[in-house]
Amino acid sequence: MNIRSVIIGTALLATAHAAVVAQTLRPALDYASAATIRETCLAWAGERGMKAAIAVRDPRGMLVAYAHLDGTSTAAGEAALWKSDSASRFGAATADLAKLNPPANMPAVATIRGGVPIYTKDGVLLGGVGVSGMKSEDDAACASAGIEAAGLVPARP
Repeated sequence: MNIRSVIIGTALLATAHAAVVAQTLRPALDYASAATIRETCLAWAGERGMKAAIAVRDPRGMLVAYAHLDGTSTAAGEAALWKSDSASRFGAATADLAKLNPPANMPAVATIRGGVPIYTKDGVLLGGVGVSGMKSEDDAACASAGIEAAGLVPARP
């Protein structure tokens, strides 16, 4: 190996390292946080003798965690998925989306309470939670309780 090869190799490594370091780091919703949200919400509903389905998504709308209590209807599960999709994509609670009065056939826009966004304390959107199967006020309270149990916030700070 000659000195020229060593210099070229070192230059290539330095360039590759600079490209890796240049990537901006951002918080992301991990499975552990999503599972905490899901499990807290399941416990919240169960303690009150209610049935619910819970869906947790990342900001791109990808499902990270889902569960439902025994006896929860299939429709409640579908509604939880719909609400979580809206909250995660738009970064807003579904109750707030309803105030915008979107057309009834607008895809992926839930307008029933129970979809709640997930934010870091610094205001970074991490995703959304959808809960269905209870009264809509309880769906939203359950979602918020799960988010807070994970050390996150249910609205943009």
